[in-house]
Amino acid sequence: MTDKKKSIKVALTTLGCKVNQFESASFISGLEERGAEIVPFSGQADVYIINTCAVTGKAGAQSRQMIRRALKTNSGARLIVTGCYAQVATQKVLEIGVWSVCIVGNGYKHRLVDIALSEKHCDLEMHMGDIGSNREICLLPVRRFPDRTRAFLKIQDGCNNFCTYCIVPYARGRSRSLPVAAALEQIEVFAAAGYREIVLTGIHVGMYGLDLSPATRLLDFIDRATALYPAIRFRLSSLEPGEVGDELLHLMAGRPNFMPHFHIPLQSGDDRILREMNRRYQARDFAAIIERIRATIPHAAIGVDVLVGFPGEDEAAFANTFALLEGLPVTYLHVFPYSKRPGTLAAGLAGQIAGPVKDERVERLRQLSARKKSAFYQRHLGTVQRVLAENSRNRFKLMRGFTENYIPVLFPAQENMSNQIVDVFLARLEDGIVFGQRA
Repeated sequence: MTDKKKSIKVALTTLGCKVNQFESASFISGLEERGAEIVPFSGQADVYIINTCAVTGKAGAQSRQMIRRALKTNSGARLIVTGCYAQVATQKVLEIGVWSVCIVGNGYKHRLVDIALSEKHCDLEMHMGDIGSNREICLLPVRRFPDRTRAFLKIQDGCNNFCTYCIVPYARGRSRSLPVAAALEQIEVFAAAGYREIVLTGIHVGMYGLDLSPATRLLDFIDRATALYPAIRFRLSSLEPGEVGDELLHLMAGRPNFMPHFHIPLQSGDDRILREMNRRYQARDFAAIIERIRATIPHAAIGVDVLVGFPGEDEAAFANTFALLEGLPVTYLHVFPYSKRPGTLAAGLAGQIAGPVKDERVERLRQLSARKKSAFYQRHLGTVQRVLAENSRNRFKLMRGFTENYIPVLFPAQENMSNQIVDVFLARLEDGIVFGQRA
């Protein structure tokens, strides 16, 4: 390797989901192993990498903004645009006027480091292909994450559901799983690096293992991983409602390092809208799942995704969603306004909802979320919880960490307590923030 290549400065920015964050961590690992220097995206660099998102119109706009920012900072740099926006809106990227761009599709991310460090001049390169035909997941090993206490592990990519509002299956392709041996090898790397918590993530992580030969199940993988690494806390990023079964609940209840934390997309609490979305359950099915979780693991945190303003969502349909969530023992809501995505079925539906109507409904649900979260936190005041200490980078200069059931807590501690699991007494709730003391 030449000294010139070792001195290459690379700036990277990541938009979107935990899957993108994992992939960017893999890029950084590969670049550093090849001698590149990772520098802030706001500064001068020889190479700029933008890992884009396309899940909403706002995410697409942010992706374009990052491209323009890189060009403005150093118009002579190599620019690499990858991720979901690059996959589904290639022409939009080109329309920005970028002639020295390398566009790397989601199916070619394993080649991104080589492309970034290539000595060949990059006028316009397209590394795309038909993502829908990919049947194997990109192998993207990671050595470290910026946050030393928690690591993401992408064990699955792609989605077969084709919900009518969602661009992701077109951007990510069909469901593909990381082989069990490779997943366990990555966990071993994280364990050796000192990580105390791993979040198992994917586009549709509940499909994990069904495409492997021999086929396996997510449940069996979690059972094996948590047994092999009892000192590491494992979380799941998200599960579809129908994937939360009794076996999973009993494993979580009985395995101390399988964190009692669910994130389950509802999207709508109205059965008509659910059918229009191509969601394969009804509101009563979702309610039964939430009640079963609460009965089996009373202290579990339950986060819910809600999509507001889907075409045809009248006041009655929204009222059904609000009433369902208000009556269920959920912990918090992630609320998103519907965003028309070109290429999806919902983009052509009649009854598109006006922006101000969506904004008002979003605000009502976010207020409900705040009340739900506060009630959940209040229930746990006066208890001692196991907290993974992270850092004191907050305005209070207190150590911040998360309980097993995902309550963020601030408490006095020395900085060297970072990355340790400590007992914390949850003392009080002020302005939505839980404060504690070492127990």
